[in-house]
Amino acid sequence: MTATDIVPDSERRGFIAALPRPLRPFASLMRLDRPIGTWLLYWPCAWSVALAGVGGRWDLFLWLALGAFAMRSAGCVYNDIVDRELDRQVERTRLRPLASGRVSLGSAWALIALLSLLGLLVLLQLKWVAAAVALASVAPVAAYPFMKRITWWPQAWLGLVFSWGALVGWPAVTGSLGWTPFLLWFGSIAWVVGYDTLYAIQDKEDDALVGVKSSARRLGDEAPLGTGVCYAVAVLLWAAAIWGVRRDWIAVAALAPAAVHLASQVARADPNDGELALKLFRSNRTCGLFVFLAMLVVGLSAR
Repeated sequence: MTATDIVPDSERRGFIAALPRPLRPFASLMRLDRPIGTWLLYWPCAWSVALAGVGGRWDLFLWLALGAFAMRSAGCVYNDIVDRELDRQVERTRLRPLASGRVSLGSAWALIALLSLLGLLVLLQLKWVAAAVALASVAPVAAYPFMKRITWWPQAWLGLVFSWGALVGWPAVTGSLGWTPFLLWFGSIAWVVGYDTLYAIQDKEDDALVGVKSSARRLGDEAPLGTGVCYAVAVLLWAAAIWGVRRDWIAVAALAPAAVHLASQVARADPNDGELALKLFRSNRTCGLFVFLAMLVVGLSAR
């Protein structure tokens, strides 16, 4: 196998291609060419701060964005460490730096350590309750890569960890937890299960070959319907969180743009079209923005 054979196209163009050659595999390992994961991890954090009314801590939006970047990057590296043998057997992932041998295991762990230090810097900017809640996410994050070997619903575990920011943002502003951030968290979990089911559609055949489980494989042709149910639950729980802050139907109506966007995804989804499913998955960055604007308007107007 030649050097060209083991270098993915994503390292030959765009941002990663502009980096010095020795850094490119590490940038690829962190998925710097695919920022969608950072956005999806960040939005629940931002929603929670916004719905809490910000409390004058506008800097939290930037600190939590940095934290989302660091933790998503570290999570990608850790996931590739755990999955490196499986990745070698899947066409879409066989060129990942660890699977192809372009990055050593020791270097990958060192990168995780550096990213964790960046995450620690973010923790130091938070109130102690928020910092403690953030630290509690380490165990479920560490368990995530193993879920697809255990359950047909690894997307539910991903939802649990990818939505954790909803439990961090609120106490970062208020100094305490309550039902509202938990409703936001549960709603985000349902949202993640929905969009990650769409994402998993593109890997159904490869997953079946290597024995990896997913909600897309479990639901089969009913994957769009399952996604729709998850999205409906998400909107209802987000509405309940808003109601806990401002008991006004006009406030709840602020979620209408997000609800329409999610409904459009479900209407267009095809369980046998992986390329379309990936586009719909990525569009959740826009959905997250719609939810953020709703939470910000309600949070600021309720204070």
